[in-house]
Amino acid sequence: MAIALAAAALSLLPVASQAQAQTRGNVQAEQTEALRNRGAPGRTPPPTGRYVAESGEAFILDRSGQRPLLRFDRRDETWVLRPTAAPRGDVIYRNDAGDQLLRVTPGGGMTVYTARAPGGSPASFSGPGESLSPPTLGPTQLFQLMARRSAMMSQTIGRLIEINLDTDGQGEGLAVEALILSTDAVLRIARSPTSRSALDGLRSITIVEGARASVTYARGDLRIVVAPAQGVAGRPSSARVIQAFLSRR
Repeated sequence: MAIALAAAALSLLPVASQAQAQTRGNVQAEQTEALRNRGAPGRTPPPTGRYVAESGEAFILDRSGQRPLLRFDRRDETWVLRPTAAPRGDVIYRNDAGDQLLRVTPGGGMTVYTARAPGGSPASFSGPGESLSPPTLGPTQLFQLMARRSAMMSQTIGRLIEINLDTDGQGEGLAVEALILSTDAVLRIARSPTSRSALDGLRSITIVEGARASVTYARGDLRIVVAPAQGVAGRPSSARVIQAFLSRR
């Protein structure tokens, strides 16, 4: 009965009063949204620096460039992160394979997801961290790196695995990273009893420049395209390399 009476009373209000009420409601909603976007705690990204998780793992988060970067201690790979909105105002940071690496709450709480802590481990800021810009090597150092990485894979797999690299100075840093992360991915697969067979046909790794970063595996050749125009995101991660092998099984 109360609801029916309220509806009847509302129907007797002047049309102008209803329009004014609607206008006020719209203005309030717009103001609320503006305040949320401008001043909500979750809109402030985590600062650049070194973080330590309760699981014992430490990492550097670098937000100085166009894309957030993350590198764990004693690891060679730098992860390029992609932030996406999540429920309750959280922000999730994923790699290019879609794997969740970080979750940040509106209050600034951070959780890191790793193989050691797949369910997440709280992490806290511990101090400043170094820049995670791509490495640059001279011709001699690059040749030595290629030789070492080829020997590591060949010894682990039991046959010669060639490395072919065709880039200029502009894409050298990305090519070096692609070389390191792709060979690390192969070694990880080779050490897995359940996944090792995915490498049965592998004969070579080829790294070239192109318009867009990509990774494919066909006819025994793992082909990685690095794209200098895409900046730090211009090379695939080790997770994408692993996907390229395992998706063919």
